[in-house]
Amino acid sequence: MEKIILDILNVLRDGKDLDEQLLAKIIHAHNSGIKDNKRHHAKKKLLPYYLKVKQSDQKRWISWDINDDLEVQLIKTLQVKPRRTASGVATITVITKPWKCSSNCLYCPNDLRMPKSYLSDEPACQRAERNYFDPYLQVASRLRALTHMGHATDKIELIILGGTWSDYSKAYQIWFVKELFRALNDGGDLRCGEDVELSAKLRRKFYKDAGLSNDETELHENVASEQQKIDKGETTYNQAMQRLYKDNAIWQKIAHEQTASLDELYKQHKINESTTHRVVGLVVETRPDVIDCDNLTLLRQLGCTKVQIGVQSLSPEILYMNNRGISVTKIQEAFELLRLFGFKIHAHFMVNLYGSSVEADKQDFKRFVTEKPFQPDEVKLYPCSLVNGTGLCAHYSAGSWRPYSEDELIDILVADVIATPPFIRISRMIRDISAKDIMVGNKKTNLRQMVEAEVRKLCTEVSEIRFREIASSETDIGELRLDDFTYETTATVEHFLQWVTPANKIAGFLRLSLPKQNVPIRQQAKLPFAKDEAMIREVHIYGKVAKISAAGENAQHLGLGKQLIESACVIAVKAGCNKMNVISSVGTREYYRNLGFEDNKLYQRRTLNQG
Repeated sequence: MEKIILDILNVLRDGKDLDEQLLAKIIHAHNSGIKDNKRHHAKKKLLPYYLKVKQSDQKRWISWDINDDLEVQLIKTLQVKPRRTASGVATITVITKPWKCSSNCLYCPNDLRMPKSYLSDEPACQRAERNYFDPYLQVASRLRALTHMGHATDKIELIILGGTWSDYSKAYQIWFVKELFRALNDGGDLRCGEDVELSAKLRRKFYKDAGLSNDETELHENVASEQQKIDKGETTYNQAMQRLYKDNAIWQKIAHEQTASLDELYKQHKINESTTHRVVGLVVETRPDVIDCDNLTLLRQLGCTKVQIGVQSLSPEILYMNNRGISVTKIQEAFELLRLFGFKIHAHFMVNLYGSSVEADKQDFKRFVTEKPFQPDEVKLYPCSLVNGTGLCAHYSAGSWRPYSEDELIDILVADVIATPPFIRISRMIRDISAKDIMVGNKKTNLRQMVEAEVRKLCTEVSEIRFREIASSETDIGELRLDDFTYETTATVEHFLQWVTPANKIAGFLRLSLPKQNVPIRQQAKLPFAKDEAMIREVHIYGKVAKISAAGENAQHLGLGKQLIESACVIAVKAGCNKMNVISSVGTREYYRNLGFEDNKLYQRRTLNQG
């Protein structure tokens, strides 16, 4: 493997263009003389090998004669899946422990090894299970993987999945988030993260000593009997969860240790403000009917900045038929509170639900992205699939539900993309459910590419954010213009300020909320700010992830974010606001302090100059 690295370095020193094709030829040339397939070298092994040599064999590494510029080129060449951090942030997804769910949706999987709606074959779920669902271990292992893939990990978005976050106890929520931050704070430079390795070993030993297994075969056997009962309709998911987890002595022992105070969490927050791996976004997943001021206040105390919320449909009939148990009125109230509290709203929406149709789905989504009570910031838009053990199976067998054909599905999703306004990002079109778990329904992992290919045939002007992201392409700051797209919700006037290229590609944006006066909001007295205070809900600059303290590639670190913030303050003053709040992440607090914002309980706040 050393010879491959040396050949790559020689090409880079000569100033030649080392693209994927040439890299493949270099690797193939070295593999051609190896008879044992197990010893063949792959691209994904090269960067971990390089980092290991640099860490543990300094004499050899020095002999390679690599300066800082050459190392940057080498890591860029060996990077795996560069799209992962092209948006400007490295994402780490973690899963909470299996737990009861206060809902029982018709289409929702009932895998007893996972929290509700998730399946043990999904990649993030597999990582969670191998790590005993421990937040510290999940973050540590994912950090290591991202580093070995060549991604910068100084700016992290943490995504916590696992059904309904508020169904877990407050003590568990605080502990879980505290451990996420502790793992990042302990990590330092993961190329020499001895503290993480030691802490991870002690944590794994705790789970093993408690009697908890992470062996795939044992885990399957532990739930097999109860899983069969669920699949036959002889018991419910919650009843089985009670027996397998809440009443289980091993899990009870573990739960006793899974508790923390807010003061303990705040200590980790403070460290994270200036550590190597800073949290620039914290996301949790919940349902509209559990959203109130008390829960949202706790989320802000945890450091949360974005909420994933399961909506699925705006049709009362469809919600009822699918056992959703949530009213459209409650969805509207949840959106109002989330937006006033400053959260980014990332909604889940489904097509092909039981009782719906192609045309009904198109109209439903159009309502969702254009009508005042809703208009999310992001959407997970994915088709309903049939998974064994769900209530939908009976309707499939009876012929009262069928999966859409591929043509029907693409037709709907194409219409939805075209209907999406410029302030909304469709983040996903499929879930990470493996093909073997899907009985019927879409199994193609490239569904989004198929949809976007059709969109390009039909429409030259697409507003949806992800379609317009500059990602890793070059950005000429002199060509950018600032566009203010304004729209109204039931509780606010929203300004979506965006930096766009002449071709309407988006290089960065800011979400500004101006609260409307005299809007009847439930729990008005518990809102954490006055009516004349504006709110910056998100600032995002695209481009490859760059070091926080260094000049980055593309749009990042060119002052675009600061200009967006100053423009937002001007708009707020004209609207009569005297304070500007920002729902800052823990890792961005110092950035906002440098722009005149002061720490103010749940937010950072700046007094606006009315002159």
